[in-house]
Amino acid sequence: MKTKHPIRLGALVLGLTFLAAGCSPAASQTSSETAAASTGDGHYPVTVTNYNYAGDEVSYTYEKAPERVVAVYQGSIETMIALGLENHVVASYGLDNEVKAEWQDGFSKMNYQEDVFAPDKETMTLLQPDMILSWGSLFSEKNLGDVSSWNSKGVATYINSNTRGGGRPRTLENEYTDILNLGRIFDVEDKAEALVAEMRTSVEETLAQTQGQPAQTVAVVEPIGGGMTNYGADTLAGDMVTQLGGTLVNPDGGEMSKEDLVQSDPDVIFVVYMAYSGDDPAAVVAQQLGAITDDPALASLSAVKNGRVLPVMLGDVYAAGPRTVDGIHTIAEGLYPNLQTAETGAAA
Repeated sequence: MKTKHPIRLGALVLGLTFLAAGCSPAASQTSSETAAASTGDGHYPVTVTNYNYAGDEVSYTYEKAPERVVAVYQGSIETMIALGLENHVVASYGLDNEVKAEWQDGFSKMNYQEDVFAPDKETMTLLQPDMILSWGSLFSEKNLGDVSSWNSKGVATYINSNTRGGGRPRTLENEYTDILNLGRIFDVEDKAEALVAEMRTSVEETLAQTQGQPAQTVAVVEPIGGGMTNYGADTLAGDMVTQLGGTLVNPDGGEMSKEDLVQSDPDVIFVVYMAYSGDDPAAVVAQQLGAITDDPALASLSAVKNGRVLPVMLGDVYAAGPRTVDGIHTIAEGLYPNLQTAETGAAA
Protein backbone atom coordinates (compact mmCIF):
# COMPACT_ATOMS: atom_id res chain seq x y z
CA MET A 1 0.00 0.00 0.00
CA LYS A 2 1.31 3.42 -0.87
CA THR A 3 2.01 5.80 2.00
CA LYS A 4 -0.01 8.99 1.82
CA HIS A 5 2.03 12.15 2.15
CA PRO A 6 0.36 14.98 4.12
CA ILE A 7 0.11 18.41 2.57
CA ARG A 8 2.95 20.51 3.90
CA LEU A 9 3.00 24.18 4.83
CA GLY A 10 6.43 24.56 3.25
CA ALA A 11 5.32 27.14 0.70
CA LEU A 12 3.89 29.40 3.40
CA VAL A 13 6.96 29.04 5.60
CA LEU A 14 9.25 29.68 2.65
CA GLY A 15 7.27 32.75 1.69
CA LEU A 16 7.52 34.18 5.19
CA THR A 17 11.25 33.46 5.21
CA PHE A 18 11.75 35.38 1.98
CA LEU A 19 9.62 38.27 3.31
CA ALA A 20 11.76 38.52 6.41
CA ALA A 21 14.94 38.24 4.38
CA GLY A 22 13.82 41.12 2.19
CA CYS A 23 13.96 43.45 5.21
CA SER A 24 17.43 42.33 6.25
CA PRO A 25 20.97 42.85 4.93
CA ALA A 26 21.21 39.06 4.81
CA ALA A 27 18.97 39.18 1.75
CA SER A 28 21.97 40.18 -0.34
CA GLN A 29 23.57 36.76 0.24
CA THR A 30 23.55 34.40 -2.71
CA SER A 31 21.77 31.07 -2.32
CA SER A 32 25.17 29.35 -2.30
CA GLU A 33 26.42 31.58 0.51
CA THR A 34 23.26 30.96 2.51
CA ALA A 35 23.54 27.19 2.08
CA ALA A 36 27.19 27.22 3.09
CA ALA A 37 26.43 29.35 6.13
CA SER A 38 23.62 27.02 7.24
CA THR A 39 25.92 23.99 7.26
CA GLY A 40 28.66 25.85 9.06
CA ASP A 41 31.39 23.88 7.36
CA GLY A 42 31.40 25.33 3.85
CA HIS A 43 30.76 21.94 2.25
CA TYR A 44 28.03 23.29 -0.03
CA PRO A 45 27.52 24.18 -2.79
CA VAL A 46 28.64 20.95 -4.45
CA THR A 47 28.59 20.54 -8.24
CA VAL A 48 28.50 17.00 -9.60
CA THR A 49 28.67 15.92 -13.23
CA ASN A 50 26.30 13.14 -14.23
CA TYR A 51 24.26 12.27 -17.34
CA ASN A 52 20.93 12.57 -19.12
CA TYR A 53 18.89 9.89 -20.90
CA ALA A 54 21.08 10.10 -24.02
CA GLY A 55 24.25 9.71 -21.98
CA ASP A 56 25.42 13.31 -22.38
CA GLU A 57 27.16 14.92 -19.41
CA VAL A 58 25.00 17.16 -17.23
CA SER A 59 26.19 19.15 -14.21
CA TYR A 60 24.00 19.97 -11.23
CA THR A 61 24.79 22.09 -8.18
CA TYR A 62 23.54 20.97 -4.79
CA GLU A 63 22.99 23.75 -2.25
CA LYS A 64 22.32 21.23 0.52
CA ALA A 65 21.82 17.50 1.00
CA PRO A 66 18.63 16.29 -0.71
CA GLU A 67 15.90 15.42 1.79
CA ARG A 68 13.19 13.83 -0.42
CA VAL A 69 14.92 11.24 -2.56
CA VAL A 70 13.11 8.69 -4.73
CA ALA A 71 15.39 5.68 -5.26
CA VAL A 72 14.61 3.32 -8.12
CA TYR A 73 16.34 -0.03 -8.56
CA GLN A 74 18.32 -2.38 -6.32
CA GLY A 75 21.64 -0.57 -6.53
CA SER A 76 20.06 2.83 -5.84
CA ILE A 77 18.21 1.55 -2.78
CA GLU A 78 21.12 -0.38 -1.31
CA THR A 79 23.69 2.36 -1.90
CA MET A 80 21.55 4.79 0.09
CA ILE A 81 21.30 2.26 2.93
CA ALA A 82 25.02 1.42 2.84
CA LEU A 83 25.80 5.13 3.24
CA GLY A 84 23.33 5.52 6.11
CA LEU A 85 21.01 7.74 4.06
CA GLU A 86 17.75 5.80 4.29
CA ASN A 87 16.06 8.67 6.18
CA HIS A 88 16.55 10.88 3.13
CA VAL A 89 14.37 8.57 0.99
CA VAL A 90 10.62 9.24 0.68
CA ALA A 91 9.88 6.32 -1.65
CA SER A 92 11.73 3.44 -3.29
CA TYR A 93 10.95 1.10 -6.16
CA GLY A 94 12.35 -1.60 -8.40
CA LEU A 95 13.85 -4.48 -6.45
CA ASP A 96 14.61 -7.55 -8.53
CA ASN A 97 15.87 -9.49 -5.50
CA GLU A 98 15.57 -9.27 -1.72
CA VAL A 99 17.61 -6.61 0.05
CA LYS A 100 20.54 -8.15 1.92
CA ALA A 101 19.87 -9.11 5.53
CA GLU A 102 22.22 -6.51 7.00
CA TRP A 103 20.32 -3.74 5.16
CA GLN A 104 16.78 -4.80 6.05
CA ASP A 105 16.43 -2.36 8.93
CA GLY A 106 17.36 0.59 6.69
CA PHE A 107 15.13 -0.72 3.93
CA SER A 108 12.11 -0.77 6.28
CA LYS A 109 12.36 3.04 6.47
CA MET A 110 12.33 3.67 2.71
CA ASN A 111 8.60 3.42 1.89
CA TYR A 112 9.07 0.65 -0.68
CA GLN A 113 6.32 0.40 -3.31
CA GLU A 114 5.63 -3.10 -4.60
CA ASP A 115 2.88 -2.34 -7.11
CA VAL A 116 5.11 -1.10 -9.95
CA PHE A 117 8.79 -1.40 -10.85
CA ALA A 118 9.17 2.35 -11.37
CA PRO A 119 6.78 5.29 -10.99
CA ASP A 120 5.61 7.36 -13.94
CA LYS A 121 6.09 11.13 -14.15
CA GLU A 122 2.72 11.88 -12.60
CA THR A 123 3.37 9.68 -9.58
CA MET A 124 6.87 11.09 -9.26
CA THR A 125 5.48 14.64 -9.25
CA LEU A 126 3.06 13.76 -6.45
CA LEU A 127 5.97 12.46 -4.38
CA GLN A 128 7.54 15.94 -4.51
CA PRO A 129 11.15 14.71 -4.68
CA ASP A 130 14.20 16.92 -4.54
CA MET A 131 16.33 14.14 -6.05
CA ILE A 132 15.68 11.08 -8.25
CA LEU A 133 18.24 8.28 -8.21
CA SER A 134 17.80 5.60 -10.87
CA TRP A 135 18.87 3.91 -14.12
CA GLY A 136 19.58 6.01 -17.19
CA SER A 137 17.10 4.03 -19.29
CA LEU A 138 14.23 5.08 -17.01
CA PHE A 139 14.69 8.81 -17.60
CA SER A 140 12.67 8.83 -20.81
CA GLU A 141 9.59 10.98 -21.24
CA LYS A 142 7.29 7.95 -20.95
CA ASN A 143 8.88 6.76 -17.71
CA LEU A 144 10.40 8.99 -15.00
CA GLY A 145 10.66 12.03 -17.27
CA ASP A 146 13.43 14.10 -18.80
CA VAL A 147 16.51 15.03 -16.76
CA SER A 148 16.63 18.66 -17.94
CA SER A 149 12.95 19.12 -17.13
CA TRP A 150 13.43 17.89 -13.57
CA ASN A 151 16.62 19.90 -13.10
CA SER A 152 14.91 23.08 -14.29
CA LYS A 153 12.34 22.57 -11.52
CA GLY A 154 15.05 22.27 -8.90
CA VAL A 155 14.92 18.48 -8.71
CA ALA A 156 18.30 16.78 -8.89
CA THR A 157 18.76 13.59 -10.88
CA TYR A 158 21.50 11.01 -10.57
CA ILE A 159 21.93 8.17 -13.05
CA ASN A 160 24.02 5.16 -12.12
CA SER A 161 27.09 5.52 -14.36
CA ASN A 162 26.89 1.90 -15.48
CA THR A 163 23.44 2.57 -16.94
CA ARG A 164 24.58 5.62 -18.93
CA GLY A 165 23.19 5.66 -22.46
CA GLY A 166 25.27 5.63 -25.62
CA GLY A 167 26.97 2.25 -25.35
CA ARG A 168 29.69 3.27 -22.89
CA PRO A 169 31.70 0.57 -21.09
CA ARG A 170 30.32 -0.50 -17.72
CA THR A 171 33.14 -0.91 -15.22
CA LEU A 172 34.03 -1.42 -11.58
CA GLU A 173 35.47 2.11 -11.48
CA ASN A 174 32.08 3.55 -12.42
CA GLU A 175 30.52 1.91 -9.37
CA TYR A 176 33.16 3.43 -7.12
CA THR A 177 32.65 6.85 -8.71
CA ASP A 178 28.91 6.79 -8.03
CA ILE A 179 29.38 5.97 -4.35
CA LEU A 180 31.96 8.74 -3.96
CA ASN A 181 29.71 11.23 -5.78
CA LEU A 182 26.78 10.41 -3.52
CA GLY A 183 29.11 10.87 -0.56
CA ARG A 184 29.83 14.41 -1.77
CA ILE A 185 26.17 15.15 -2.51
CA PHE A 186 25.02 14.13 0.98
CA ASP A 187 28.13 15.29 2.86
CA VAL A 188 29.01 11.77 4.00
CA GLU A 189 32.34 11.58 2.20
CA ASP A 190 34.01 9.65 5.02
CA LYS A 191 31.43 6.87 4.78
CA ALA A 192 31.64 6.79 0.99
CA GLU A 193 35.44 6.69 0.97
CA ALA A 194 35.46 3.94 3.62
CA LEU A 195 32.95 1.87 1.63
CA VAL A 196 34.91 2.24 -1.61
CA ALA A 197 38.18 1.44 0.18
CA GLU A 198 36.58 -1.71 1.59
CA MET A 199 35.34 -2.69 -1.87
CA ARG A 200 38.71 -2.03 -3.50
CA THR A 201 40.54 -4.01 -0.80
CA SER A 202 38.21 -6.96 -1.20
CA VAL A 203 38.67 -6.92 -4.97
CA GLU A 204 42.46 -6.59 -4.66
CA GLU A 205 42.65 -9.45 -2.15
CA THR A 206 40.52 -11.63 -4.39
CA LEU A 207 42.61 -10.72 -7.42
CA ALA A 208 45.80 -11.55 -5.52
CA GLN A 209 44.48 -15.02 -4.78
CA THR A 210 43.71 -15.64 -8.45
CA GLN A 211 47.33 -15.16 -9.50
CA GLY A 212 48.78 -18.32 -11.00
CA GLN A 213 45.41 -20.01 -11.34
CA PRO A 214 44.75 -21.97 -14.56
CA ALA A 215 43.30 -19.87 -17.37
CA GLN A 216 39.51 -20.14 -17.63
CA THR A 217 37.18 -19.38 -20.52
CA VAL A 218 33.84 -17.88 -19.54
CA ALA A 219 30.39 -17.01 -20.79
CA VAL A 220 27.95 -14.86 -18.82
CA VAL A 221 24.49 -15.35 -20.24
CA GLU A 222 20.89 -14.55 -19.40
CA PRO A 223 18.23 -16.85 -20.89
CA ILE A 224 15.20 -14.72 -21.76
CA GLY A 225 12.09 -15.88 -23.59
CA GLY A 226 13.78 -18.70 -25.48
CA GLY A 227 16.77 -16.52 -26.43
CA MET A 228 20.02 -15.84 -24.64
CA THR A 229 21.74 -12.52 -23.90
CA ASN A 230 25.53 -12.58 -23.71
CA TYR A 231 27.29 -10.17 -21.32
CA GLY A 232 30.37 -8.95 -23.18
CA ALA A 233 33.54 -7.11 -22.19
CA ASP A 234 31.75 -3.73 -21.98
CA THR A 235 29.41 -4.95 -19.22
CA LEU A 236 30.13 -4.86 -15.50
CA ALA A 237 29.95 -8.67 -15.39
CA GLY A 238 32.41 -8.87 -18.27
CA ASP A 239 34.76 -6.41 -16.56
CA MET A 240 34.67 -8.57 -13.43
CA VAL A 241 35.52 -11.70 -15.41
CA THR A 242 38.37 -9.98 -17.24
CA GLN A 243 39.85 -8.37 -14.14
CA LEU A 244 39.77 -11.75 -12.38
CA GLY A 245 41.83 -13.34 -15.13
CA GLY A 246 39.04 -15.03 -17.06
CA THR A 247 38.67 -14.91 -20.85
CA LEU A 248 35.25 -14.15 -22.31
CA VAL A 249 34.47 -16.51 -25.17
CA ASN A 250 32.41 -13.78 -26.85
CA PRO A 251 33.59 -10.34 -25.69
CA ASP A 252 31.35 -8.51 -28.17
CA GLY A 253 28.18 -9.09 -26.16
CA GLY A 254 24.65 -9.05 -27.55
CA GLU A 255 22.62 -12.11 -28.40
CA MET A 256 24.24 -15.54 -28.37
CA SER A 257 22.84 -18.56 -30.17
CA LYS A 258 22.99 -22.09 -28.79
CA GLU A 259 25.25 -23.00 -31.69
CA ASP A 260 27.69 -20.23 -30.78
CA LEU A 261 27.72 -21.32 -27.15
CA VAL A 262 28.41 -24.94 -28.09
CA GLN A 263 31.14 -23.92 -30.51
CA SER A 264 32.88 -21.70 -27.95
CA ASP A 265 32.47 -24.36 -25.20
CA PRO A 266 33.46 -22.20 -22.16
CA ASP A 267 34.92 -23.76 -19.02
CA VAL A 268 32.41 -21.87 -16.88
CA ILE A 269 28.96 -20.46 -17.64
CA PHE A 270 27.44 -17.88 -15.31
CA VAL A 271 23.67 -17.61 -15.65
CA VAL A 272 22.09 -14.30 -14.66
CA TYR A 273 18.82 -14.40 -12.74
CA MET A 274 16.30 -12.02 -11.16
CA ALA A 275 13.88 -12.99 -8.37
CA TYR A 276 11.24 -10.26 -8.13
CA SER A 277 9.27 -9.60 -4.97
CA GLY A 278 6.95 -12.55 -4.39
CA ASP A 279 9.06 -14.94 -6.45
CA ASP A 280 10.69 -18.01 -4.95
CA PRO A 281 14.42 -17.28 -5.53
CA ALA A 282 15.32 -20.99 -5.53
CA ALA A 283 12.69 -21.71 -8.20
CA VAL A 284 13.89 -18.77 -10.33
CA VAL A 285 17.51 -19.95 -10.10
CA ALA A 286 16.52 -23.51 -10.99
CA GLN A 287 14.55 -22.30 -14.00
CA GLN A 288 17.38 -20.12 -15.30
CA LEU A 289 20.02 -22.81 -14.82
CA GLY A 290 17.71 -25.38 -16.37
CA ALA A 291 17.59 -23.35 -19.58
CA ILE A 292 21.21 -24.42 -20.01
CA THR A 293 21.59 -27.69 -18.11
CA ASP A 294 18.31 -29.29 -19.25
CA ASP A 295 18.56 -28.39 -22.92
CA PRO A 296 19.62 -31.46 -25.01
CA ALA A 297 21.18 -29.10 -27.57
CA LEU A 298 23.64 -27.94 -24.88
CA ALA A 299 24.38 -31.32 -23.29
CA SER A 300 27.82 -31.51 -24.91
CA LEU A 301 29.08 -28.37 -23.16
CA SER A 302 32.04 -28.93 -20.85
CA ALA A 303 30.49 -26.64 -18.24
CA VAL A 304 27.33 -28.75 -18.21
CA LYS A 305 29.25 -32.03 -17.92
CA ASN A 306 31.51 -30.66 -15.17
CA GLY A 307 28.78 -28.99 -13.12
CA ARG A 308 30.13 -25.49 -13.77
CA VAL A 309 26.92 -23.78 -14.83
CA LEU A 310 26.48 -21.30 -11.98
CA PRO A 311 23.93 -18.63 -10.99
CA VAL A 312 24.76 -14.95 -10.51
CA MET A 313 22.22 -12.37 -9.39
CA LEU A 314 21.60 -9.47 -11.76
CA GLY A 315 21.91 -6.96 -8.91
CA ASP A 316 25.46 -8.20 -8.25
CA VAL A 317 26.70 -7.63 -11.79
CA TYR A 318 24.59 -4.76 -13.16
CA ALA A 319 24.51 -1.27 -11.58
CA ALA A 320 25.61 -3.14 -8.48
CA GLY A 321 26.61 -0.34 -6.11
CA PRO A 322 27.77 -1.83 -2.81
CA ARG A 323 26.91 -5.31 -4.09
CA THR A 324 29.87 -5.10 -6.46
CA VAL A 325 31.94 -7.08 -3.96
CA ASP A 326 29.32 -9.84 -3.95
CA GLY A 327 29.53 -10.06 -7.73
CA ILE A 328 33.32 -10.24 -7.59
CA HIS A 329 33.16 -13.06 -5.04
CA THR A 330 30.62 -15.02 -7.09
CA ILE A 331 32.65 -14.72 -10.27
CA ALA A 332 35.95 -15.49 -8.51
CA GLU A 333 34.61 -18.57 -6.74
CA GLY A 334 33.07 -19.83 -9.97
CA LEU A 335 36.32 -19.38 -11.86
CA TYR A 336 38.50 -20.83 -9.10
CA PRO A 337 36.50 -23.29 -6.95
CA ASN A 338 39.25 -23.65 -4.35
CA LEU A 339 39.61 -19.91 -3.86
CA GLN A 340 39.16 -18.45 -0.38
CA THR A 341 37.40 -15.08 -0.58
CA ALA A 342 37.71 -12.23 1.86
CA GLU A 343 33.97 -12.43 2.50
CA THR A 344 33.62 -16.10 3.40
CA GLY A 345 37.14 -16.92 4.57
CA ALA A 346 36.49 -20.51 3.55
CA ALA A 347 36.96 -22.56 0.43
CA ALA A 348 33.99 -22.42 -1.89
